[in-house]
Amino acid sequence: MSSNIDYIRIEKDAKNRRKAVRTVTYVLLVFWAAVVLFPFYWMVLTSLKSYGAYNSEYIPKFFTLSPTLQNYADAFTAVPLARYFLNTIIFTSVTTALMLAVITLAAFAFARLEFKGKNLAFLIFLSLMMIPSELVVITNFVTITNWNMRNTFPGLILPSVTSVFYIYLLKENFEQIPDSLYYAAKVDGTSDWKYLWKVMIPMSRPTIITITILKVIECWNSYVWPRLITDDENYFLVSNGIQEIRENGFGRENIPAMMAAVVVISIPLVILFLVFHKKIMEGVSRGGTKG
Repeated sequence: MSSNIDYIRIEKDAKNRRKAVRTVTYVLLVFWAAVVLFPFYWMVLTSLKSYGAYNSEYIPKFFTLSPTLQNYADAFTAVPLARYFLNTIIFTSVTTALMLAVITLAAFAFARLEFKGKNLAFLIFLSLMMIPSELVVITNFVTITNWNMRNTFPGLILPSVTSVFYIYLLKENFEQIPDSLYYAAKVDGTSDWKYLWKVMIPMSRPTIITITILKVIECWNSYVWPRLITDDENYFLVSNGIQEIRENGFGRENIPAMMAAVVVISIPLVILFLVFHKKIMEGVSRGGTKG
């Protein structure tokens, strides 16, 4: 009888401990979510405040009783933000498509083809990741300038059509596909191109989707290179539009208009992540798992 009572007490204590751990975990998750989401909330809130209301707040308020959408209208009238959106869509689409073609062929070559010095070549290739990005920007700037490609879409796009990291990620994913499938395909007379297109790409779809989304986000947020290689507003991207609003639109003091532009620019990326976040997690986990 006493043993049953002790067993019940132990089970009850264990249940209470699990409940306490679960409660603490949820509290920490809610706290962390609030910390992460607060900047976005503050951005949206500021964009809904009028210019006068924002500047009259000696102590920032965490709400507004008189929201306005005038800042969004001002963001599109201060600078040609719609044109910047179109430029960014063109830049992002073409860059991502070209990069996918380049990294897919490169990853396939390193993962499946046999050629002399492959391992050494891949090691040297990976060592490029150790080069500071500032040096790459300088080299790219000199090259594009010497080719007279400043203020052109090719000048914007070419330096971003490959990525050592994405090649490595996709190569690791390709190597998880059993070699027996490749040898069987070769016995059947399947070409390398057909095997890549019909077998490897479909089996690696989560990783490819992940790379695509990450590249889209990278291109959409690109600022330094477009700002460096273009001084013609016909080729400005949305990230440059923020700076234009600050400098040429309303000046440095109109923070609400700038925040409205940032909200508009951020919405496509937020939607993209919410729609494909499961694919991103699946692709990263598969790309980092060997076997």
